[in-house]
Amino acid sequence: MARSSTSGSTRRRAALTAVAVCLAAAVVPAVGSAAGGDHDHGADHHGGGIPSAGGDVHPAAFDLVRTTVRRQGDRLVFTEQVRGAAGSVKPRPTGAFAGSSVLSYVWPVSLNPSTIGFTRDSGVLALAATSHPDFDDTPLYDENHNGVKNDDGHLWHSHWVVLVPDTTRPDGALKVRDVLPGEKPDLPRTWPGVPLYLDSPPYPTRFAGRTVRIEVPARDLGFPSTFSYDGVTAALRVNGDLHDPLLRVENVFDVASGTLSLPGTAGR
Repeated sequence: MARSSTSGSTRRRAALTAVAVCLAAAVVPAVGSAAGGDHDHGADHHGGGIPSAGGDVHPAAFDLVRTTVRRQGDRLVFTEQVRGAAGSVKPRPTGAFAGSSVLSYVWPVSLNPSTIGFTRDSGVLALAATSHPDFDDTPLYDENHNGVKNDDGHLWHSHWVVLVPDTTRPDGALKVRDVLPGEKPDLPRTWPGVPLYLDSPPYPTRFAGRTVRIEVPARDLGFPSTFSYDGVTAALRVNGDLHDPLLRVENVFDVASGTLSLPGTAGR
């Protein structure tokens, strides 16, 4: 993985700080007055991941208990364990793309977005498992194996996204970074063609009991020796007028560290 320049690292830290501030503002109304208060903000850097005290977030399917990223052979395995049944809650269909909902399990990481093909220093890179029954954003793949590639949005599937603050609102909202008219940013080869900094790789995304798991080939990240990570569960919404921002974080259910400080360390 190429090393970032000093100025690039500074910009990325600034972006992460801005996202952390937005998440901190958003999580308070999402989970009530106890939000973050009962969390253990420490992390076991020897493979234990980020522990979080469950019981203060509803629905329980998004109440984080432990978040980990571990190397297993030639893969990096991202997991989130929750208090309830992982993946058991999905968005209600609305029948339209505009205004529709997305539910997600997210792992923000310290890697530069350029690691997987986005424009360098364009925001905070995050892996996500999402479900959204009103649209399909994985046009290259047929996840349910029915011969149709555009009817799989309701199934949990993986994305890389770039998160930035939504400057159109004063309430601490985040968004997936938009590709604005006339812009020609760097985009990954599995970009689905939507005007967002969003990638749709075919990573295995599995749910078992209380755990969601995504396996990422280490080569896709340039075989990094180490990087930092955190865990988030959140609801997003497609903007009703399909304009900047197109996809906004509407509700943060939980943040593993409580502060988006990325205390987890993924290493060899």
